[in-house]
Amino acid sequence: MGIKGLNALVAENAPRAIRSSEMKSLFGRKIAIDASMCLYQFLIAVRQQDGNQLTNEAGGTTSHLMGFFYRTIRMVGNGIKPCYVFDGKPPVLKGGELEKRLKRREEAEQKALELKETGTVEELQRFEKRQVKVTREQNEQAQHLLRLMGIPYVIAPCEAEAQCAELARKGKVYAAASEDMDTLCYQPPFFLRNVTAAESKKLKVDEFTTSAVLEGFGMDINTFVDLCILLGCDYCETIKGIGPVTAFKLIKEHGSIEKIIEFIENDPKCKYKVPENWPYNEARELFLNPEVLNGDDIDLKWTDPDLDGLIEFMVKENGFNEQRIRDGVEKLKKGLKGGVQGRLDGFFKVSVKAETKKRTETQDTKKNKRAKKK
Repeated sequence: MGIKGLNALVAENAPRAIRSSEMKSLFGRKIAIDASMCLYQFLIAVRQQDGNQLTNEAGGTTSHLMGFFYRTIRMVGNGIKPCYVFDGKPPVLKGGELEKRLKRREEAEQKALELKETGTVEELQRFEKRQVKVTREQNEQAQHLLRLMGIPYVIAPCEAEAQCAELARKGKVYAAASEDMDTLCYQPPFFLRNVTAAESKKLKVDEFTTSAVLEGFGMDINTFVDLCILLGCDYCETIKGIGPVTAFKLIKEHGSIEKIIEFIENDPKCKYKVPENWPYNEARELFLNPEVLNGDDIDLKWTDPDLDGLIEFMVKENGFNEQRIRDGVEKLKKGLKGGVQGRLDGFFKVSVKAETKKRTETQDTKKNKRAKKK
């Protein structure tokens, strides 16, 4: 789910923390990508012309395999070296959110059955997509494919976004990539959105600088995490009636959830009611001290793809076109060799502060040029 309304708050209160650019601007960068989010996206988006998922002769789904294979090749072709991170066991606090997702899938399944006779194709497809669930087998198939492609992956002990951020903080990768804004709570130096979809949908990659977000908000990480809990996260419910604007106002005025609760309980005219047994403190702990593998102990290696293994798995077992797989492997090899050059700043230690300053100066220059044209 991510954090409700956080993207809009960042755009309004810390605009210099965001940079939108073409994927090619990430040439030479190593990036940790939330693989679990990718799996879900591929199963929903990669479809046949009739709207159904891709399948092999045995009826097994292959949409996720096509997604990982071709989009990884596109990234590598742009000089990016991806590392995928898979979710481990979900934290206990996430159980409520998982139950809600299960209920939504069951409701979608029931609605699809009701529409089977009278609904349009588009209506049926919409509710069928809401039923998508990533299986253990699909996770294992994606990991097997990545091994054959020579692309490293990590299985996190818990949340993939937290592990991506850990790899970025320890310098193993440049940035953490996901679609969930809660990644910022885990404090990666840089956070990317739209990486896996940018080229196929002609979207820009949005890059957030975490330190600049905190500076723009005028908050330390503890206050920022409290704001995100107030906005709405996967770990606990929110205070009913408090939306993004009010949450931002309250946290700026009071500084912490405890003080906001004190304010609400001591004001008889206050219309807000704090949920009973609200586990905000446990949620805070999950963001500030997540369970992750130590990034210092992880060695990421990009190796030559296994052509024979890919032909066996993708063509013979899953029905993909052999020539297209061979062509894809050649692009993968070429891209990995081309990306070895890296970036000039990769040879030097560039601080986040210096990088942010450079971007701010670039943005100011562009604004001045636009102003002169007017």
